[in-house]
Amino acid sequence: MIFRFATPWALLALLFPLLLWLWRRLFRHPAPALPMATGEFLRNLPRSWRQRCLWLFPACCLISWMLFSLALARPQKGQEQIQDRNEGIAIEMILDRSGSMAAEMDYQGKRQNRLETVKEVFRQFVLGDKELELQGRHNDLLGVVAFAHYPYTVCPLTLDHNALSFALKNIALIEGDTDENGTAIGDAVAMGVARLAAAEQTLAAQNQKDASAYHLQSKVIILLTDGQDEGPHTYSISEAAKLAKEHGVKVYSIAILAPERQLQTPFGMMQLGANYQYDTSEIQAMALETGGTFQTCDSSQSLTEIYKAIDTLEKSHIEAVRYVTHKELYRPFLGTAFAFLLAAILLKMTLCRQIA
Repeated sequence: MIFRFATPWALLALLFPLLLWLWRRLFRHPAPALPMATGEFLRNLPRSWRQRCLWLFPACCLISWMLFSLALARPQKGQEQIQDRNEGIAIEMILDRSGSMAAEMDYQGKRQNRLETVKEVFRQFVLGDKELELQGRHNDLLGVVAFAHYPYTVCPLTLDHNALSFALKNIALIEGDTDENGTAIGDAVAMGVARLAAAEQTLAAQNQKDASAYHLQSKVIILLTDGQDEGPHTYSISEAAKLAKEHGVKVYSIAILAPERQLQTPFGMMQLGANYQYDTSEIQAMALETGGTFQTCDSSQSLTEIYKAIDTLEKSHIEAVRYVTHKELYRPFLGTAFAFLLAAILLKMTLCRQIA
């Protein structure tokens, strides 16, 4: 357990009563110009019970001030490092956020856009959901890269899955026909590979050890998109696939397809085909080349089934450092300070009241 003050400079306020006492001692009582008779003989007279209680007022004021100073310094406990050895893998989620992801998709009996559905199912995959039979990836090193025309890191590889879940909320759709809209699959996969290639260095930095002490047996990219690679980019899908294979990264490609439309006729339901289909051969070839799998889905239910299959991936050992959030301890000091301040006010109005 680690104890600290968040604002230690506030402890300087504890010196104020001492400085006040010194000032009163040195400057408030100058030597009289004329010698006067002293009242030393009064010291031996018996003291009343009110006189015996006069010290309570300055004592309450002093204690209240000290407690206020300690509360202002914000004492905290926490930030405990726990070394534990877990079994897990390193997973980078590559998520398409292009404008086409605004199309609706079925999620638990309601319709919402594909991006929100994909984010929610991935959150369940990470944190676990007993009803959906998802165990959760509690021991895995996870990160997220989002892309449209350009990829960017939403959350670096981390074991803090609550932080990753919060970061998912910040992924927004590309709206309108802008230069940022597009589908840079190759560049996004290349960025994910770069993040996974440095996974050992990430763990070593967290644990303050040498990177050679770590070797992850399994590094995985989960690519989820509803379109094919478009526009000139730095890496093509085939080049990104070679890069992933060189670094031992498996790519699990998931293509979102529009569900087939149905029309009720007097002769029964007629299949009209999907609204839009696209070429998935490149991401399928990338998955096969890197040792992953290729799957398609058209609803949250089918996407959940794919994640269930990924749950069976091989595991490797990870030694992690987990951090405990600081707990504020100033409230008891603040409450007690107010109690002593109230006591001082009551004493000043009663026992320690000065009579003219």
